[in-house]
Amino acid sequence: MTKTNAPDYSNRLRKVDWEVRPAPLSDGQALVAQHHYARGGSNTCVYMHGLYPLGGGSLMGVAWWLPPTKVAAQSVNRGEWQRVLSLTRMVILPAVPQNAASFLLSRSVKLIAAEGRFRSLVTYADEYMGHTGGVYKSAGWEYVGRTGPYVKWHTSEGRQVAAKATKTRSKAEMLALGHTRVGSFHKHKYVKHLTNIHRKGS
Repeated sequence: MTKTNAPDYSNRLRKVDWEVRPAPLSDGQALVAQHHYARGGSNTCVYMHGLYPLGGGSLMGVAWWLPPTKVAAQSVNRGEWQRVLSLTRMVILPAVPQNAASFLLSRSVKLIAAEGRFRSLVTYADEYMGHTGGVYKSAGWEYVGRTGPYVKWHTSEGRQVAAKATKTRSKAEMLALGHTRVGSFHKHKYVKHLTNIHRKGS
C-alpha cells in the first residue's frame, strides 16, 4: 500500500490537513453558483475566505463576507454600525466532512478579527432551506430571533434574486423580467461581537 499525504475526506475533518485563506472572488462565485441554493451572489466582497487542503489543492468551501444594509448593521451595533460585516454565503463541497463548516467559519472569523477593521458580525439561517443555524450556535454566535418573512424570487435559471432588487421593483416588474415568486420565508438571525476575540494570529 502506498502512503500519501492527501487529506482524508472520510469521517471528521483533521485540522492538520486543511487551511483557510483568502480565495479569488471569481473562484468563490463559481463555487457558490454550483453548490449554494442561491446559485449566485454579489459582484464584490470584503472577504472571500476559502477552505483548501493544506499543501495544495482545489477550493473546497467558501465564506463570503459583505457589509449588511445600514438598517441591519444598526440593529447589530448602533454605535459602530459601519464596522459590522455580514456572512452572506457559506458553502462546503459534499465530499468534505460535515465539521468542515465549523472549521471554515471559525478560521474565517479569526482572520477578520486579526485585522481589527470590524467589531460585529451578523448572519442569517434561511428557513426556506430548513436551516436553523446549528453551525452558528455551536460556534458561540448569539441567536437574536427570527426576522421577516421575506418574499423570495428566482430567475428563470433558478438563481435567487437579490433582496435589494425585490424591494426596489414592483411585482409586475419582477414578473416582466421572467422571475418567479417562490414564497415568503423567515430567517434566523445570529450575531457575534469581536471585542473579546484575540486579533493576532489564528
